[in-house]
Amino acid sequence: MSHSDPSEPTAVKQSHSPISRIEHGFETLVFASRWIQAPLYGGLIVAELLYAYKFLLELWEMLRHINQQEETTFMLGVLGLIDVTMVANLLTMVIIGGYATFVSKLDLEGHPDRPEWLTHIDPGSIKIKLAASLIGISSIHLLKSFVDIKNEDPEHIKWKIFIHMTFLGSVILLAWTDKIMQKERKH
Repeated sequence: MSHSDPSEPTAVKQSHSPISRIEHGFETLVFASRWIQAPLYGGLIVAELLYAYKFLLELWEMLRHINQQEETTFMLGVLGLIDVTMVANLLTMVIIGGYATFVSKLDLEGHPDRPEWLTHIDPGSIKIKLAASLIGISSIHLLKSFVDIKNEDPEHIKWKIFIHMTFLGSVILLAWTDKIMQKERKH
């Protein structure tokens, strides 16, 4: 049984027994292990830089061939740029949201560009935002297939529609589950 000062916060109460010190040391190690994810977020930043490079290459190619492109080809190019941008947005959400949720609090209180969604981020909301982004990306892929339907295999389009509907169903289930969990937390 540990004896502690009533003015001492509950989270900081410590016992001087060897087992308590071992337990505290292990808990400190477990909590510090969150930093193992930091290099993963660094790697995602590199991937986002690569996506920006890919975007610029595709944009350059569109600029070079603008006078030779049919409207359909140009539209497919623009949809490709939107696709790359949406994947980059997805990466940004994962990097910022994941880091802030699982690694360390971001000290951005006074920053004028601080995203509004950071004030109420949690793992559930990140999942829903990610799933919604995947639906957006899937929608762009479907739209590209419909624009270029004469060059698409009908079976391939059916699979894209099936995958898109699966994403859509997943988001609806995630949102519904999150809503139920929010209600339970309020009670």
